Amino acid sequence: MFSKLSKQKSVTTLSLLIGSTLCLLAGVGISGAIDHLQGGDRAATAASAPAPAVSQGLPDFATLAKRVGPSVVNVSTTQVRKAAADTPSPFDSDDPMSQFWQRFFGGRMPRGGSQRQTGLGSGFIIDRNGTILTNYHVVDGAQKISVTLSDGKTYDAKVIGKDQKTDIAVIKIDAGQDLPAVTFGDSDRLEVGEWVMAIGNPFGLDHTVTSGIVSAKGRQIGQGPYDNFIQTDASINPGNSGGPLINLRGEVVGITTAIYSQSGGNIGIGFAIPTNSVKELLPQLKDKGRVVRGYLGTTVQKITPEIADSMGLKQQRGALVADVMRGSPAERAGIKTGDIITEFNSKEVKDSAELPALVARVAPGTTAPIKVLRDGKEISFPITVGEMKDTEVATAGEEGDLGLAVQPLTPEVAQSMGLNRAEGLVITEVKPGSAADDAGLREGDVITEVNRRPVKTLGDYNREMARSNKGQSVLFLVRRGDSSVFLALKR
Repeated sequence: MFSKLSKQKSVTTLSLLIGSTLCLLAGVGISGAIDHLQGGDRAATAASAPAPAVSQGLPDFATLAKRVGPSVVNVSTTQVRKAAADTPSPFDSDDPMSQFWQRFFGGRMPRGGSQRQTGLGSGFIIDRNGTILTNYHVVDGAQKISVTLSDGKTYDAKVIGKDQKTDIAVIKIDAGQDLPAVTFGDSDRLEVGEWVMAIGNPFGLDHTVTSGIVSAKGRQIGQGPYDNFIQTDASINPGNSGGPLINLRGEVVGITTAIYSQSGGNIGIGFAIPTNSVKELLPQLKDKGRVVRGYLGTTVQKITPEIADSMGLKQQRGALVADVMRGSPAERAGIKTGDIITEFNSKEVKDSAELPALVARVAPGTTAPIKVLRDGKEISFPITVGEMKDTEVATAGEEGDLGLAVQPLTPEVAQSMGLNRAEGLVITEVKPGSAADDAGLREGDVITEVNRRPVKTLGDYNREMARSNKGQSVLFLVRRGDSSVFLALKR
């Protein structure tokens, strides 16, 4: 399973698996909660990068470790959380302490109160003044943060900026002296198969050095709309969160963040945030403490082969607009549901996953050109980008592909479902294993369009279904909750 690198207990390590497979590499915590990997950076790239460290044709990792190691730090966090009154006691009936309490005081041990939790992660120094880069999940909710340098000296740290969407945080210490800072490399130049090295604090073992290669680039692992991870087989484990991934030039090209694991330990599939995704955010994190992103107000989804076929598209290219939020920049600009965004701000949009990052990079208030494919015709117009709030994220909608029963959405049914509009047909049953089930249609979905034509009655629905022949794709637009999504299936 994917999970952020976890925190460790002081005696034993517990790994809470997030989702089914993603472990965020935060470190070791008394609570046993899983956290992400921890790390740091220097804003300027060296004018001329040193030659790769090579000895007899093989990488000289010893030289790299000596060069970069002093810039890597351990990050320790402390949290005090109030335990819920109904939280089970950590002592069961066979525990001596529980038996003692029952014998002398009667009943079970009291529950609740405050619990002190600690966690460990990694980080790296990005300027000589003590600015450190690490993961957001490493310091999230911490009441106290301590940083230990490679020489063993420990300092209190404070958070000066953090961004949950990209899982990065900037913290600072006052060491009273210049500190060794890392050099950022160009993560876009990484090649699959290239040697890399990781330094971090796995399971509290400070300054552990591991090596491997770049296994893949541009990985999307379901952590959010800005997924763009480097995959590596360099051994990284809980506690590595926030540590640097280093190329053979001694440059930091990634921030180790998560692993794919069923046990919580390393199996050779780790993920790092590319430094090029971080460098452009650092000025905002240092100056404002947060990241201000551009916002369109659209929900977009991937164009599947079935959707492409049903829409008569020759290519599966662009981002399909499934929903346009009311009052959003997209609505004001004239973007419509069913448009396919093929270009934004003069940059091609090949896939729906690319659009959120392109929009986020544009400053709010900026007017940018956008190009969409609408009813087979490509049109261009300007759009003024808004500012994304914490709850506004352009996401990739669900994909999908008959075995379904529908009925008119009457005002009574709409009211019982908590819907504001009684328009369309509500799906009352989806047969397991059917084409509708395979396509992702669900009971409670409201069908508003079939093959890009509005359906308000059963007559509308049957007429549109009759237009498609067996073997052809049928394109549904369904309203699910507060959003809409296109789903295509073959008859």
